[in-house]
Amino acid sequence: AAAAAAAAAPVCVLVLGMAGSGKTTFVQRLAAHLHGQRCPPYVINLDPAVHSLPFPANIDIRDTVKYKEVMKQYGLGPNGGIVTSLNLFATRFDQVMKFIEKRQNASKYVIIDTPGQIEVFTWSASGTIITEALASSFPSVVVYVMDTSRSTNPITFMSNMLYACSILYKTKLPFIVVMNKTDIIDHSFAVEWMQDFETFQDALNQETSYVSNLTRSMSLVLDEFYSSLKVVGVSAVLGTGLDEFFVQLSKAVDEYEREYRPEYERLRKTLEEAQEKQKREQLEHLWKDMGSVCVQGSTLAGPDDASAMGPSELILTRGTLNEDEEERESDTDDIDHEVTEESHEEPAFRNFMQDMWMKCQRKSNLNE
Repeated sequence: AAAAAAAAAPVCVLVLGMAGSGKTTFVQRLAAHLHGQRCPPYVINLDPAVHSLPFPANIDIRDTVKYKEVMKQYGLGPNGGIVTSLNLFATRFDQVMKFIEKRQNASKYVIIDTPGQIEVFTWSASGTIITEALASSFPSVVVYVMDTSRSTNPITFMSNMLYACSILYKTKLPFIVVMNKTDIIDHSFAVEWMQDFETFQDALNQETSYVSNLTRSMSLVLDEFYSSLKVVGVSAVLGTGLDEFFVQLSKAVDEYEREYRPEYERLRKTLEEAQEKQKREQLEHLWKDMGSVCVQGSTLAGPDDASAMGPSELILTRGTLNEDEEERESDTDDIDHEVTEESHEEPAFRNFMQDMWMKCQRKSNLNE
């Protein structure tokens, strides 16, 4: 049953990339390819500053948050407006999760297009919230779109790889590097640099800047990163390389199910246990504050032991007192009615006797 549920869950594809890398064009080509195979994806746009989308989006952040209004209201610049807009949208992402769950039988893939300012999504709190929310419920894969034509310089290439490595360790999810714009230049040179250290060193020897020494050192560090990295060459304009991309995507989903899902399940279980423990502690504190002595165990308090009763029992027994107690309980419990009546009767009788004695005295005086 768990395997069937996992198979029915849609695959969330988080598309990240620097400005100008062809990220949005890649999403457009990806959506068109899936529509052509009669497997329409569920597309989500998280870029509030985009002027127009070249693909239809099922959920668009621009329908919820007005980017320019956020800038005016909070006095922010472009990047600050994007960050704040994404933060505001993240507060409602639980509703997005519900929409995805409703459409999981109709859409096999969920494609999320992120802002062009890649650091806004990667390193912001809202980006982490969105990524973890998706990864905790659905198989999720991060796709890093790279501009191949701008990475022919070994130093620029190394900068891209370092950024890809940082995203991998930040998201902790299966990772695919899409080397875009292969219609301009083939990506084989980059694959060779990743697989053959000496070839990359030869390319670096042509660089004379001090950064080349740093790049040479970093290339050794990234050797382990390269060994497990999935790389695909794609042309978003021509649509080439998409078949290979879906092969790598399928492998990434298997990697998620094998390595990442158990970890997320463990984290979720740990969180649920911590929340349950916190609830129990709060309940125990509540019982203590209400005067309860017996919190745990199956032993019930006796009917005569009011101190061992919980607040519920005390409330329920408040209106079932015995007759002797009921006679004493009233709104004027602190008044002794017998003493009060006697205290009023004694001076009244004394005054009555004095009046009678004075009348007798007058009569006797008159008779004399």
